[in-house]
Amino acid sequence: MSEITPGLWGLLLHGVWVTVELTVFSAALGAVVAFAVGLARTHRLRIVRFLAGAYFELFRGTSALVLMIWVFFVVPLTLGWQLVPMWAAVLTLGCTYGAYGSEIVRGAVAAVPQGQREAGIALGFPPAQRLRKIVLPQAWPEMVPPFNNLLIELLKGTALVSVLGVGDITFAAQLVRNATGRSAPVYTVVLVMYFVLAFLLTRAMRLVERRAKAGVGRAPQAEPAVSAKTGPDQRQDLAHSSSAAGGAS
Repeated sequence: MSEITPGLWGLLLHGVWVTVELTVFSAALGAVVAFAVGLARTHRLRIVRFLAGAYFELFRGTSALVLMIWVFFVVPLTLGWQLVPMWAAVLTLGCTYGAYGSEIVRGAVAAVPQGQREAGIALGFPPAQRLRKIVLPQAWPEMVPPFNNLLIELLKGTALVSVLGVGDITFAAQLVRNATGRSAPVYTVVLVMYFVLAFLLTRAMRLVERRAKAGVGRAPQAEPAVSAKTGPDQRQDLAHSSSAAGGAS
């Protein structure tokens, strides 16, 4: 580790910041794509479902690395303009992981009981209002855990951008390795950096999950505490209430 000078440490830390930027921007684009395509796959019109399904199958069956290279090198030959490497990477990662996320959205929306939708119809809600006020609030808590896993995969997938020369953690590690000639300590540090970022993302998404469940009344209820000063009659009443609740369940 002594071979890594302060300047090289600064290069690695800058790579961490670039990786965070890539993850945030790609996740934002991916969320838009996931909800747009996922909801389109549940649309009542067959042509809309077909187009959304075609998008999903296209990006699910395409290598993100090859697609990133194609966007950066082939698209300019067709359109006459070229994206900078950073935004070419964001576009590719956002569209690819957004396609994966659309399956999460579709599955969660489809899992909402049909009776809830019929209740919205009975109340006279139009389709958009039923989706916004009834379906999505119940489907969102089911989306958060798989979205957490997908976000971690996106974080690790940002390592692909090093092929375009974007200065993320992986690209910075390659530069540090070339400067020091040491592979083991450099890539050990990089592994730890990715782990720390993934751990922080997981903790943040756990908080989002708890709040999402609390928003639909699914937060865990605290059990009533029985203090040492509780009288025999009160304890008997609490025990009777607990046994009655158990029998009712």
